[in-house]
Amino acid sequence: MGKKTQKAPSACPCGLGPAYAACCGRYLDDAGAPAPTAEALMRSRYTAYARGDEGYLLASWHASTRPQSLDLAADAGVVKWLGLDVLATEAGGATDVGGMVEFIARCKVGGKAERMHERSRFVREDGRWFYVSGELS
Repeated sequence: MGKKTQKAPSACPCGLGPAYAACCGRYLDDAGAPAPTAEALMRSRYTAYARGDEGYLLASWHASTRPQSLDLAADAGVVKWLGLDVLATEAGGATDVGGMVEFIARCKVGGKAERMHERSRFVREDGRWFYVSGELS
């Protein structure tokens, strides 16, 4: 009889290295833990975009700027997320009430390589971080 092989856990799309379940999955999955920092929330939101998780994106968006809906299904098969590089963070720690994360997200849109360079603002309310807004460069 053949030896059963175990499938290796897939790396998290955010690029930190651990498997999805040990990285952003702990925030995205049902009843997930709150992201402890603004950077962790930003990475988990990137992962949510890569996985098409509209529910998480809306839930982690601050109510003051949250859109009523997203249509990531329209992007399925058109947008492929390739990687994330965090360039800088300001504040955004466990005791801060606000923070900023600057990043570059790489993707292919219809087969064409794209880079999104953004400075995102975050706020922490009742122990949870929320995305507020971003400035594209």
